Amino acid sequence: MSSVIDCQDSARLAEGVRFAAAAVRRGELVVLPTDTVYGVGADAFSAEAVRLLLEAKGRGREVPPPVLVPSARTLDGLADQVPAYARRLVERFWPGPLTLVLRAQTSLLWDLGETNGTVAVRQPDDPVALALLTETGPLAVTSANLHGRPAAQDVAEARAQLGEEVAVYLDGGPARGGVASTIVDCTKAAPTILRRGALTDEQVLAVVRDEDSGANPAMDAQPRPDALSQ
Repeated sequence: MSSVIDCQDSARLAEGVRFAAAAVRRGELVVLPTDTVYGVGADAFSAEAVRLLLEAKGRGREVPPPVLVPSARTLDGLADQVPAYARRLVERFWPGPLTLVLRAQTSLLWDLGETNGTVAVRQPDDPVALALLTETGPLAVTSANLHGRPAAQDVAEARAQLGEEVAVYLDGGPARGGVASTIVDCTKAAPTILRRGALTDEQVLAVVRDEDSGANPAMDAQPRPDALSQ
């Protein structure tokens, strides 16, 4: 049976993180608040856990989940050939609602789906999420809802959709942001905004509009479809 733990109570936050981290280590799913919307997560390095995550969500491997990390220091362990402009974006907007699509380290033993050699990475600005990530390390996280339905804005909405597929629900209160993260493709010499989100185009482009970016930042007409895209 699923556990719901009120992490708005600081005394129960440590308990909730402990329960959720143990569930992750067992290969189970957890729901957690972020600074955008609620997410459902699994051990990013467990192919079976990621498979369960996609099944619970009701979607296929063609839309791999983003990976949430506890700090910017984790970036180089997951991504390769990180361009200078991506590092400037990290310095300016992490933790926060910005997801970077980067070339994945080829040595990593994981299976997030059909990634085409990339990984979407974000550090969320939420104390519950960061506390959990500090315990577990990188988590594959997608929005806490069934595919095609609105992203959950609180634990009740997440539980109504995902039910017993999730082992532990961490309740951090209503979602503070409510808008998905902005996604920027950083796999080329110049960045491409794949999806508009919580950050405006101007906020992102002001950071990367620099002589060493190599080219003018671009806009992509086909946004990345993940509802959370952390």
